[in-house]
Amino acid sequence: MPAWKTHPHFPDPDAWNALAGDDPTLNAAFLAAMQASGSASADSGWQPLHLAREDGSAMLPLYAKGHSYGEYVFDHGWADAMHRAGLNYYPKLLTAVPFTPATGRRLLAGPDADLAPLAKEAFSAVRQLAKRAGASSWHVLFPDDDEVPAWTDAGLLHRLGCQYHWFDRGYGDFEGFLGHFRQSRRKNLKRERRLVADQGVQLRTLDGTQLEPHHWEVFCACYRATYAKRSGHAGYLNDAFFAAIAREMPENIVMTLATYDGQTVAAALCLRSDDTLYGRYWGALAEFDNLHFEACYYQGIEYCLANGLTRFDPGAQGEHKIPRGFEPVITHSFHWLADPRLARAVEHFLDEEREHILAYAEDARSLLPFHRADSQCA
Repeated sequence: MPAWKTHPHFPDPDAWNALAGDDPTLNAAFLAAMQASGSASADSGWQPLHLAREDGSAMLPLYAKGHSYGEYVFDHGWADAMHRAGLNYYPKLLTAVPFTPATGRRLLAGPDADLAPLAKEAFSAVRQLAKRAGASSWHVLFPDDDEVPAWTDAGLLHRLGCQYHWFDRGYGDFEGFLGHFRQSRRKNLKRERRLVADQGVQLRTLDGTQLEPHHWEVFCACYRATYAKRSGHAGYLNDAFFAAIAREMPENIVMTLATYDGQTVAAALCLRSDDTLYGRYWGALAEFDNLHFEACYYQGIEYCLANGLTRFDPGAQGEHKIPRGFEPVITHSFHWLADPRLARAVEHFLDEEREHILAYAEDARSLLPFHRADSQCA
């Protein structure tokens, strides 16, 4: 069996990208920008330890974490339990995209690869690494549905979550999309869009190849301002990160800019693949009613419909997305905890949580704004 080795940098960016496909959140340039900028590096509690099979046929993003920030699958209660027991939860090992709760491939392999044995091999390699590093656990966040059987068969604990994504159901254009809404919901959404225009705010959406340095400067200012207001810090990502992705992967970038009285007042930054738009970062320098909904959701839907993208993943959380046509989807994460006592407690917790998540998703689906027949078919 080929060995798996750790790499503080990418084993081979071209080989990595060939296995990762067109998902921009897994692009070596995207992940390298986080590391080189210091946003996700050893100094910020994200030590890269990417795993690669010796023959290059499979790879796995991997980080040693000194905290649980920037993950969007919350395990603070597990950390507290270990602390109360006099044990260390950190460092832990994490397979995920930093600060990015987007579902995607985590076990990178060719299209014809048998994922089940590769998952078991990777799990064995991670356990050995955890023992050497004194790590308490390993967590695989937001893997594709296709990977779920492999990680389950490998013996990891399975956790469910719920997000809200938009899907093109053959709408044609935005009016066609609204045509599937119940009348009251359609009226509310049109009113939201009209209020943005009535305030004198104008919006335009540009591809990364159309963006100029001044667009990025104002976006970064918006991003920092919103994080400072909401969280008291300048954000997980810095100007160096955004400069790197602007330079290295412009074809994957979509930015919506909002202007008022000739000045840019807000911006939303998305990434795109061949079929999916990923809503990632938002910021504003001034407050306008409903502008967040317009810039982050409705402009994204219009972009998808105009450019043949069939899915829009706008990010984590947000029940306010449901009446705007974003459907509940089940997300996955997988967990291994070295301490058998904590593992048993977590397994029991996840069994109970799973029932609540499934019931919640079903209830959320009943709140979609579509005509009943559309909701049942979605």
